[in-house]
Amino acid sequence: MTATLYGIGVGPGDPELLTLKAARILAATPVIAWPAPLEGDGMARVIAAAHISPGRVEIPIRMGFTLDRAGTEAAYDCAAHDIAAHLAEGRDVAVLCEGDPFFFGSFIYLFARLSSRFPVEVVPGVSSIMAAGAALRAPLCAWDDGVAIIPSTRSEAEIEAQVSAADAIVFMKVGRNLPKIRRVLERAGLWDKARVIERIGLADQRILAPDTVAELPYFSIILVHRRGHAWL
Repeated sequence: MTATLYGIGVGPGDPELLTLKAARILAATPVIAWPAPLEGDGMARVIAAAHISPGRVEIPIRMGFTLDRAGTEAAYDCAAHDIAAHLAEGRDVAVLCEGDPFFFGSFIYLFARLSSRFPVEVVPGVSSIMAAGAALRAPLCAWDDGVAIIPSTRSEAEIEAQVSAADAIVFMKVGRNLPKIRRVLERAGLWDKARVIERIGLADQRILAPDTVAELPYFSIILVHRRGHAWL
């Protein structure tokens, strides 16, 4: 009898945002997999550490987190092979995923490889966007607002078109794309309405005023509402 593959959302950083369901499944699952850098623990493993008992089989999915898509695909292929072996032998496997598994989540690529062969259950997690809104005390949207969630890696023209069509805008993966985002928002007259946060839920989380921002890490988010506040 085959076992179940679980995609577990562990939230953006604060271990207390892990759901009760996620904690229950982690306590009972014999095999844990998690995306990881080439050395050391990955962030998802660190977030969930308190719920992983000694003696669990662990599968770190090692990858370089670069633009080398071929290398990343090879890492997922290797992980899928190892995970499938456990599932076929009747051992449940929980794959940890920062934020939510199906929202820009690393679990998506394992789901694509394994869901046609094994039972899968996805456990939603708190996304970095929801956590950012809460930390910034900035409601994301209200009434009948349209919301654009934009990876900052998109071209400047694409970003400008999406910004012009939305009431509320979320920029993810900002990092070195900050100058491009700032130019778009300044042209739209929205930069002064930006709310900026980096490393959400971690010990070194920072909230920044837009006029003080010189650079940002990859793990940062900018929220903007065209009205300034969603309730207006």
